[in-house]
Amino acid sequence: MKKLISIAVLTCSLLEVFAQNPTKEEAELDSLYQTLPELLVKGERPVVKAQPGKLVYDMPRLLVNKPVDNIYEALKELPGVTEMNEALSLGGIGVTIVLDGKVTNMTTAQLMALLKSMPSNRIKNVEIMYNAPARYQVRGAMINIILNHDPNEQQPLQGEWYSLFRQKHVPSMEERLSLLWNKGKFSTDFLYTYNFGKVYHISDDESIHHLQNGEVYQMNTMEKYKGFSNEHSVRWGLDYRWNDKHALSLVYNFSNDHTKNNSILSGIVQGDNYLKSEKQLHDLRLDYQTPFGLKAGVEMTYYKAPEQQRMNSRLQEEERHYSIENNQKINKWKFFLSQEHQLKKNWSINYGVIYNTIKDYSYQFYHPKSKNTETLPDDMAFHQKEDNLDIYAGFSKSFSEKLMLDASLDAYYYKSAVWDEWKFYPTINLSYLPSDGHTFQLGLSSNRAYPSYWSVKSFKSYTKGGYGEILGNPMLKPSSTYQLQLAYVLKNKYTFVTWMSRDDDKFTQLVYQRTDRLVMEYKFHNFDFTDTFGVQASIPFKPFKWWQVNLTLVGALQRDKYNGFYDIPFDRRIFWTMFNLRNTFVLSSKPDVSMTVNGFYRTKAIQGNYDLPSSGTLDLGLRYQFAQKRATFRLYLNDAFQTTAIYPVVRIDDQNYRMHYSCFREFGLSFNYAFGGYKAKNRTAVDTSRFK
Repeated sequence: MKKLISIAVLTCSLLEVFAQNPTKEEAELDSLYQTLPELLVKGERPVVKAQPGKLVYDMPRLLVNKPVDNIYEALKELPGVTEMNEALSLGGIGVTIVLDGKVTNMTTAQLMALLKSMPSNRIKNVEIMYNAPARYQVRGAMINIILNHDPNEQQPLQGEWYSLFRQKHVPSMEERLSLLWNKGKFSTDFLYTYNFGKVYHISDDESIHHLQNGEVYQMNTMEKYKGFSNEHSVRWGLDYRWNDKHALSLVYNFSNDHTKNNSILSGIVQGDNYLKSEKQLHDLRLDYQTPFGLKAGVEMTYYKAPEQQRMNSRLQEEERHYSIENNQKINKWKFFLSQEHQLKKNWSINYGVIYNTIKDYSYQFYHPKSKNTETLPDDMAFHQKEDNLDIYAGFSKSFSEKLMLDASLDAYYYKSAVWDEWKFYPTINLSYLPSDGHTFQLGLSSNRAYPSYWSVKSFKSYTKGGYGEILGNPMLKPSSTYQLQLAYVLKNKYTFVTWMSRDDDKFTQLVYQRTDRLVMEYKFHNFDFTDTFGVQASIPFKPFKWWQVNLTLVGALQRDKYNGFYDIPFDRRIFWTMFNLRNTFVLSSKPDVSMTVNGFYRTKAIQGNYDLPSSGTLDLGLRYQFAQKRATFRLYLNDAFQTTAIYPVVRIDDQNYRMHYSCFREFGLSFNYAFGGYKAKNRTAVDTSRFK
């Protein structure tokens, strides 16, 4: 407590000092305002501009008066971007997020955590590509975050301190320190984030289980989780820039995540479970960029995730008393080389190669703790290697100021213990600007997705005290997605998109109530295909000077087909819609106070054999800036009516199962303070998208 009081006193003192001593730039700005003429002609600059194959958003302008304090929240202000299951999508389309044109090598959860730790004032602009060219090393839809790297020579040392308290049934906190030092051609930046707090979760499942002998069982279970987690993450980078196109950079990433939780099972299963886990990541990356279009780099990643689990449970006459020790260790090397040439008559070509080699060592050992324990799975350990080679070539051509073409072909080789194959992925973007304020973009893209390393191992583990079995699938295939899409931008403001896509061999974890024994089986499967046809409209408008609105509407027809799903093949169709309404109200200019009221709703949907009921949320936010906008308080309430959770239901033939998860509203209060005209840098993140 004394420590917190001391920090508060020091903070107030610093704020007072900076508030009374404006910078030279701020003084000049005040002087400029005082000498403005009395008559002004007001105009509205475009928020979005169309460039070949992409839409470029002016984020500083888009975020005016928006109470957002990190990049993750800022991205949700983009037209068409929505949040589902703590991940971002582009109008219901899966999207890859990259930073400064570099592929972010992280899992979805880790990337979202990184974006939440980065201040929103880092963003210069954002590029949205519905069909990313191969030179970005990404296939499919992409959001490219361009960050501000302009050094402040008058104040070489800059930084920011950020603190957040949140209450989501149980409390947690986040602390962040960002520092940046620029001097001439050299710069270095440092980011440290610490998240810690309690964990509370409830799982309440209802299962009516039919056996092939005609017996029916009511297998309801409830599990309450209580625990604690803390995570340290560090990013440190060095840059040496001869000029904007000639640079050498080195970055190191480290993260360490500890979690402990206990759970109590009740209902048809009686028992308890203890889990202790740790995830540790080290990543080192070197990039070199030349003035003549050559880019080269190497990246090394080491990851490990040991877990220890103790379970005691009783299901009818079956008892399980055991402990599990498992671990995943990943060693990954990535080498990349690319070249771009600007030719005469508005032609340009690009080509490159990316090579990845991965060594995976994973094991799982069971240790029985009682003679009454049922037979446990065999101990298993795997040493596997995976190699993939990506070779691409592309070109772009501006035929005129109104017609532009960008195309590429990507040859991808994948070799693992099970698969050894080549795949080819074309990408085409055609942009047409018939007149000012009208832009059409037609695109064809293809993509490849790979399952996690752990899901393709023949491991077997238990959940729900043994009633649930989680199985690996060594024959799980990568998926291939092909998409055709047309986007229309009206008046550099309103965006309309229609698309159709096919996802061959889409992999998803499905649940199946076995008919030969009382077991719920959870396993990743490859569908035959998933087809989607959709439309999207993003409409920003401003009813009053103090009220900004952004409305996004999405409608999609989806078909999931899988003939090989046990004895109940499915071919399911549904039309679903999604509405996202974001409102910003300027309550006061002096003092600077603004409020947001955001609503989201999605109708019923499907995922394989799951029915996904409708869901929605209402989020409220209040922001107060002071001390020449260097200090910000933010107060928010997310999911005010606790309606955001999706509770999957299975109702096919005799399959009868419903999952219910706890859903809590979240209250938060944050404070951040920037000094030295802070415009922090970003660093490329780490690829753990297939790690455990």
